[in-house]
Amino acid sequence: MHSSPKIKPCSELSFPVKIYFCVTILSLLSVIGLTIETLVRQTEEDFTISLIQLVGVVFCVYYVTRGILQENRQELIVFVLSILLVMFRSIVNFTVLSAEQKPKLLARFVLILLVGSFDVICAIILIQSQSMMAFRVGGALESLQSQYFMLNLCFSMLTFDLQAQLCLCILLISLHEITLLHNIISAAGVLWACLKATISIIAILKELKPLVWIFLSQNVPEVVYLIYLLYTVIREWGKGNSYTLEAAFITGSCISVAIKSVLFWALIHVYRSFGQGLRERMFSSYGRIDS
Repeated sequence: MHSSPKIKPCSELSFPVKIYFCVTILSLLSVIGLTIETLVRQTEEDFTISLIQLVGVVFCVYYVTRGILQENRQELIVFVLSILLVMFRSIVNFTVLSAEQKPKLLARFVLILLVGSFDVICAIILIQSQSMMAFRVGGALESLQSQYFMLNLCFSMLTFDLQAQLCLCILLISLHEITLLHNIISAAGVLWACLKATISIIAILKELKPLVWIFLSQNVPEVVYLIYLLYTVIREWGKGNSYTLEAAFITGSCISVAIKSVLFWALIHVYRSFGQGLRERMFSSYGRIDS
């Protein structure tokens, strides 16, 4: 059996938080269903954006689960931003509908806005509430509490990095300027991203320094390839009918580089704390789960 880091047992959640957690998961599953339904009847450009939205909502299920059960503020913040993006896209989509279509989709549109607003407001309240998880893990030692914060930040950045990579692969395959070879590389990039995330998680949980260096080296060709693709997209800018996907790819690339920068910074701090007792405290009796 393998243990996982500390999480709160559901019995320790207050009744309002339990209600919020259940409603949020159900609403996210509903959005996933609606997104899959709309995927089949959209243009290529809209299909790409909907697929990226689908990936984002699936990650939201993880973010809100970890955010509540592990009191992880940064993942709750990203969850809020993701829901706001879904709401913004719903508003944009509804405004461009014809007068005949609007009455048919009005109920769905209002429901998304109401549930989305509920999710966002409650998540903001949770973000502002006091987190005791660092104290549970590190005790009164500020150094261990700081190490736990950096570890949490590192795990969050790894998840954000994985999501960004998957979305960039989807965008890349959809760009007209990109050749078949790049499409093959992008498809392989999905497997590469999953492999990289797995290596990094094992490296951190097991405190294996050689695996940390392997993970860091895996990012070098990735960043070089990303820079080359940015050059290609910018060079071909304006040759198509729309700039939406190109602009999304450039924005996504910049976000990906920013995520990697924070990830490397956090990982260096976690690397330096290997062997200082944090791992033993994380896997102590409180909140231990077997999978």
